[in-house]
Amino acid sequence: MRVLAAMSGGVDSAVAAARAVDAGHDVTGVHLALSRSPQAHRAGARGCCTLEDARDARRAADVIGIPFYVWDLAERFEADVIDEFVAAYAAGETPNPCIRCNERIKFSAVLDRALALGFDAVVTGHHARLADGVLRRSVDEGKDQSYVLGTLRPEQLAHAIFPLGESTKDAVRAEAARRGLGVADKPDSHDICFIADGDTRGWLRDRLGSRPGPVVDAATGETVAEHDGTYGFTVGQRRGLGLGRPAPDGRPRYVLGITPVTSTVTVGPAELLDVGQLVARDAVWPHAGARRCSAQVRAHGGAVPATAVRVDGALMVTLDRPVRGTAAGQAVVLYDGDTVLGGGTITAVTAARSGASGVAR
Repeated sequence: MRVLAAMSGGVDSAVAAARAVDAGHDVTGVHLALSRSPQAHRAGARGCCTLEDARDARRAADVIGIPFYVWDLAERFEADVIDEFVAAYAAGETPNPCIRCNERIKFSAVLDRALALGFDAVVTGHHARLADGVLRRSVDEGKDQSYVLGTLRPEQLAHAIFPLGESTKDAVRAEAARRGLGVADKPDSHDICFIADGDTRGWLRDRLGSRPGPVVDAATGETVAEHDGTYGFTVGQRRGLGLGRPAPDGRPRYVLGITPVTSTVTVGPAELLDVGQLVARDAVWPHAGARRCSAQVRAHGGAVPATAVRVDGALMVTLDRPVRGTAAGQAVVLYDGDTVLGGGTITAVTAARSGASGVAR
């Protein structure tokens, strides 16, 4: 097949491209320029999408012996990932930009262009297994990335290749060293690549401005602090709340809910964070009727036994046991063992203790 290898500049994508060549594919490498100012993206051990990454990707392509190009997708990335990230926080949600990048950039914009240019598939360095259109967890549980791919549609997976799913990260690094790839020991990227200094609250304040409001105790209804903007908080947060005094019972308080319309942040005890049911939009769920499964709501969180069913176009997931601190904007990905069944973006939750429906938080 004629395939396009998305090369981020890291070790995973470099080895994935090399394995695609070994498999007999006609491979072309491409690096995605996702920022109008790459020097403003995070560099080094916490980086992604930097000038350094572009150079590393080009060197890897030279060692592998494949053609290499840079595609400028900065405008699309700004609109589909960064702008949506800002809008989600403004709406009181907790978005996952890596999931949106996979959906909208790597397996929408890039895949669409690749197919238009006559390529058959896109190769990436994700740690996940894919066979006959079925997505499964990586054999390396600690590096498994099936969660961030769990909302891809079948037609996108039909044109995807993930060569690393049967390998551990240590094995990938060792192979990169044997192949003479200079990125063999390059640290993994993590955190949000487009927030250069890691200060998400400050970055959002620059874009959304000051939007002051009260921090309210759920038990007493009392205002216990003031804040500059609800975008500076996430459900489940404990630190940085700026509370002037402890709770009457002396226990820690956590963010329970965010209401941007009134600019209110509600805090209370940890047990009120327990969620028993959630609803998701934009769901990839081709299954009829209620389906037993396990639900995962964080990239590196455990999966909980659950029942999922489509109701009026939305996906309703009832958890066998509560999950703590789940918020609107996060993704829920559903599994049968290590096989991905589908997923969607959480819009509302139901508190486990009261059984009352929660607002999209």
